[in-house]
Amino acid sequence: MARKKTVAQKDPHDSIVSWYRRRLSKPAKVPWKGLKWQPAVIGPTWEIENGKWVLPEFTLGWDVLGFCGTWLQHEDGLPWRFTDEQARFVLWWYALDEDGEFLYRDGVFQRLKGWGKDPLAACLLFTEAFGPCRFAGWDGNRPIATDVPNAWVQTAAVSLKQTKNTMRLFPIIITPEATKHFRLQIGKEMIHGLSDTRLIEAVTSSPTTLEGARATLVVRNETHLWTASNEGHEMSAVIERNATKSEGGSARSLAITNAYEPSEDSSAQHDREAWEKINAGMAVPTGLLYDSLEAPPEAPLSAEAAPKVVVAIRGDSVWLSPDRIVKSILDVRNPPSRSRRWWYNQITATEDAWTTQQEWDACADPLVIVSAGDTITMGFDGSFSDDHSALIGCHVETDHLFEIDIWEPLKSTGEVDRAAIDRAVRGAFELYDVVGFYSDLHPFESYVDQWAEDFGEDLIVKSSQRQPIAFDMRSRGKEFTAACERLNASISESAAKKTAGKSGPRLTHDGSSRFRIHVLNARRNPNQWGISVRKVHRESSKKIDALPAAVMARLARGHYLALPESKRRRQKRSGVVW
Repeated sequence: MARKKTVAQKDPHDSIVSWYRRRLSKPAKVPWKGLKWQPAVIGPTWEIENGKWVLPEFTLGWDVLGFCGTWLQHEDGLPWRFTDEQARFVLWWYALDEDGEFLYRDGVFQRLKGWGKDPLAACLLFTEAFGPCRFAGWDGNRPIATDVPNAWVQTAAVSLKQTKNTMRLFPIIITPEATKHFRLQIGKEMIHGLSDTRLIEAVTSSPTTLEGARATLVVRNETHLWTASNEGHEMSAVIERNATKSEGGSARSLAITNAYEPSEDSSAQHDREAWEKINAGMAVPTGLLYDSLEAPPEAPLSAEAAPKVVVAIRGDSVWLSPDRIVKSILDVRNPPSRSRRWWYNQITATEDAWTTQQEWDACADPLVIVSAGDTITMGFDGSFSDDHSALIGCHVETDHLFEIDIWEPLKSTGEVDRAAIDRAVRGAFELYDVVGFYSDLHPFESYVDQWAEDFGEDLIVKSSQRQPIAFDMRSRGKEFTAACERLNASISESAAKKTAGKSGPRLTHDGSSRFRIHVLNARRNPNQWGISVRKVHRESSKKIDALPAAVMARLARGHYLALPESKRRRQKRSGVVW
C-alpha cells in the first residue's frame, strides 16, 4: 500500500508519548537477571535484541498510551501510567503491517494472579470506545490513528461476578474531565457516551443473545473458567464469528487469563493448544498473539526458591509481594498444582496425564547434535487416516530422543503421505547407523515387510526372530507396557537431576514442539501389566503417536545395550546427508 501523506496535526498527547518513547528506548532490563530460575517467555513483550526492547515497526499503540495518560487516572488521582511491560504489550497488540492492517486478529494475555490484567483490560476497553485505535492513513511512515464511530465494546465472562472485576474499575480510573468531555453515563454494567453513540457493556454467558452482535472489541475475561458446562466454548465461538464478519474486519477479541487447569477443558486451554500447534507448524498461522511469562518447569515450590521465582514471573507488577505469595504456597490447604497455576503461571498436568509438562520440558536439550553416521535406534507408529504417523529416533550413546518426522493426514485426500514416510525411513537408514528399528504393524504391514527385506539383515537387534522390524503393540502389550513405565521413570529421574543441578547421564530430547504436544496429550492407561499410554478417548483429536514411537525406539536401544560388546556394531558407517 502506498503511503498517503496527510496533513500532519499536533498530537495532543505528544508529551506523554515522548515519555514512553524515552523509557522504552533505554537498555532493556529484566527482573530475573542473575536469578537461577529463568522464566519461559512466550510472545513479544519481553523480547530483547542487541540489548534493546524489540518494538513493532508500525503501531497505533503510541496513540493508545497517550490517550490513556490524558483521560485516565490512578486511584490516587495521578495521571494513568502503564508499567513498561504493559506499555510494550499495548504496542504489540496494536501493531500493524505495511498495509495498515492489524498484525493480530485476536490475542491471549496470560499472567499470574494479581498481575493487573483487569486494569489493563479496562484501559483498552475505554480506548476502543472513545480513543484513537483504528488505522486512518499514513503521515510519512507514521500510521495515523482515529477513533471508531459507533464503537461497541464488551467485557465478556461466564458470570456477572467476573465482569464486575473490570466494570468496577471505570468509576475509579475515568477522570472527571473525561466524564464531561465524552458525556459519559457510567452504570454498573453499561457505560454510554457521546450521546449514546458509544457503548461499553458487560455480557455473560448467553451465546444466543451474543450471536450477530457488532462489537468492535471483546475482552474475554478469565477464559480459564470458560467451559462446555457454562457455555463458555460456544461463547468463544460466537465472539470469533462476530469479529470475523465485522465491517472492515477490524473487530478483535482479547482473552485475559490465569494458567488453566487441563482437566476442565476450558477455552483458555483451547487457545493455548491452538497456539502450540501453530508454533509447531501443525496449524496455519491466523494472527494469534499469545503472551505469557511462566516459571521454568524445574522451578521448585519451596520457601527458598519461591521468592526468586515470583520476582521473575511477576514482571513489572512490583506491587505483588513475594513474601505473601510464599505464605500462600506453603499453606497446606493449597495444593501444589493450584500454587503453580496461580503464582508460577504454570499449566499443570491432569491427574491421569502420562507425564507432566514440567518434567518433559526439563528433559529438553536441543543443543544435543545427532550427527550423520551416529548409532541410533528408531520407532514408528503409523496410521493411514485417523491418527498421525511418527518416526522417532533414539541416540544410543546419549539416550537422546529426537523427532525424525511427524505426519498428519493430507487435507486434500484425508490420508497420510505414505510415500513421504517411506522416503523418511529410507533416508534415516542412509544418514545414520541404525542398529534397531521397531514399528507397529497395522496398517503399514506391506511397508514394514518391505523395510524388513531391505534393511533387516543390517539390524543388530530385531523385534523377533521372524520379524526384524514388526512390533505389534496389540499382541505385545506386556512388553510395551513395561517399556512405557521405564521411559516414564527415566523422564522423572532426568527432570529431578536437572532440577537438582546434578551432572551425569540422563534422558534428553530435542525439544520438538510437535513431539511435545503428542507426549503431553497422552494419558495413563492402567492394564493387567502396569501403566501403558492412551489418548484422552478413542475419537480424540489430541494425537499421541510420537510417544509410542519413542517408546519403541528406546526399547530397541535397551535391547541393543543389553547385548554383549562382541555382538554390537564395531564401527559406525559413514552417513550421507539427505
